This record gives sequence, C-alpha cells and structure tokens, in this order.
Amino acid sequence: MNATGTAITGERADLLEVLAKHRFFLRHTVRDLTDEQAAQRTTVSELCLGGIVKHVADAERMWANFILEGPLAMPSWTDPSVVERYADGFRMLPGETLAGLLEGYDAVARRTDDLVRTLPDLDAAQPLPEAPWFEPGARWSARRVLLHIIAETAQHAGHADIIREALDGAKSMG
Repeated sequence: MNATGTAITGERADLLEVLAKHRFFLRHTVRDLTDEQAAQRTTVSELCLGGIVKHVADAERMWANFILEGPLAMPSWTDPSVVERYADGFRMLPGETLAGLLEGYDAVARRTDDLVRTLPDLDAAQPLPEAPWFEPGARWSARRVLLHIIAETAQHAGHADIIREALDGAKSMG
C-alpha cells in the first residue's frame, strides 16, 4: 500500500518484489550461523558473510539517501577515513553481531521500500558526485538508483552463497 492506502502496482510493485527476492536470498544464505561463522573468511578476499550483510545495508542506505539528497549524501572518496570505513564495511568488527547487522539491514530495507512506495517521481534525477568510476556530469534517476540497489543486492547475495558453501557446504539454492 502507498501513503493513500492504494495498492502498489506496476513498476513500483515490480521493484519491491525484486528487491524482496534478492534480500531474501541474502538473508537465507546467512541462516543458522553463529557470529563467529558470520565473521569467518572462507576465500582469499576480505569478504565474510556478516560483512556482506553490512555492506549491502550500508550501500542501500547511501543510495536511498542519494535519491533524496543528491551528491551531498555520498562520501568523499578523497577522505582517507572514508576509505577506511568503506573497508571496515566488508568485515564484522568487534562487538558486531549477525543479528544486529540483520536488524539494521531490515530497517534500511523498510526505509527503501517506503521510498519506492511514496516517491513522487521515479524519473527525478540527481547529479552523481565526482568519482573516477562515474562519468563526468552524469545524472541518475531514482529508478536507476533503485535498479543499482537491486543489482548490488543480487551480486552480493551470489558472493554470500559462495562464501557460505565454502564455510559449511550449505547452499542458498539447489
């Protein structure tokens, strides 16, 4: 339902459904893990399952903020502390728990879903911040940002599946 109590249909319903599907795959992949397992690296990369959940939540939060606030919502990649925090976003830090990370992810997801339901115009665009990986002068619509969030979630759910299989043989699918 949207703010007026009308059922969500069409493109917005599709966006919400696909987001929910890929979030489910990520959450399903980390089912029944201890905090120690969620923090364990099983490949040569820095990724761990808890870190993937944290990263996906952080990225979704940042991009949802971008929809509303534009490039000022994005970090400055020239700031060394931003780069350090970004790296910490891929691992579980002391005191973090998988349950806490999942709870935070749920809050981010609810906020994004509310944004999909209530945003007046999916075509509203913001200029991307300056970064080596963005085309100079490029703008992304809210729709494009939401598609990016979906792609990020799906890609990292796949990463999580590989890490989980290496951890204990469990598979998300199949």
